[in-house]
Amino acid sequence: MKTRYPKMTGHIDGDFVVFLIGARINKPWKPHKWLPVFLAMPRMLRELSRNPAAGLLGYQAFPGIIVQYWRSFEHLERFAGAGAHRTAWADFYRRGGIRTGDVGIWHETYQVHDQQYETLYGNMPRFGLAKAGTHTTVGQVDKTARQRLTAGPPPNNDLGSVRI
Repeated sequence: MKTRYPKMTGHIDGDFVVFLIGARINKPWKPHKWLPVFLAMPRMLRELSRNPAAGLLGYQAFPGIIVQYWRSFEHLERFAGAGAHRTAWADFYRRGGIRTGDVGIWHETYQVHDQQYETLYGNMPRFGLAKAGTHTTVGQVDKTARQRLTAGPPPNNDLGSVRI
């Protein structure tokens, strides 16, 4: 039987933060400069995954970018100033990361207010915001982007992936 996914939507209760972070190799012939940057992120994500109280709701990694969902900006800010992140950041500066231009780093932070977003996942496993929050089927009252944006929170029927 073929696995199919109905149209789904995702929801996170309350305000939250979307944090995009990435790196770019500017001088590929200098792996001793950029490889530590790329190896630091998995350590930080493991640290966060072991401590749900840190506020990371979920993340997805792609080549060159990681999309993170945080409970609040305060949680993100607290993590940025401590633990594995502080160690990785100090190491990056000690190695001359910014000064030499061997590797570029970037991030973008978005504060998202409760119910001021919409999502749609068609023929997709649990992904993105739905992976960080709840994953519910799209119904008749929320079948368009505008309806999902103005409908309010979905009923508590977190279904995960559905086999049809």
